[in-house]
Amino acid sequence: MSAYMTPEGYDGYRQVDLEARAAAASPYELVLILFDGLLDELARVRGHIENKRYEQKGIALEKCMNILNGLSSALDYEQGGELVQNLARLYDYCIYRLSDISVTLSLEDLDHVVRLRKVRRKGWEGGEAARRGC
Repeated sequence: MSAYMTPEGYDGYRQVDLEARAAAASPYELVLILFDGLLDELARVRGHIENKRYEQKGIALEKCMNILNGLSSALDYEQGGELVQNLARLYDYCIYRLSDISVTLSLEDLDHVVRLRKVRRKGWEGGEAARRGC
């Protein structure tokens, strides 16, 4: 961030950039945007916990849970079979862990959620590459 841009200005710029990316994205790309947004927000949670900014930590955790709920609500339970059921359980587990982290402030548990999300993001990319024949 430049010396000329305030944190609020940066957040506004980021929001406009996110909205532009989302408007032009395919459904596959939208999920990647959500995964990336979740990982960014999880990094913010870590910073807030480390710096004892507990109010901001709560706001960031709520954003994380909203993203996970959004991903879960977008699942096609009728067509997805066992894979969708497993994803739904994973999203629920992550929400549960984040709720617990809100109280315990456990960075180890936060790292566990981050690892799960990174693995899932890589799996999403790999699945799309396979679908496209890349």
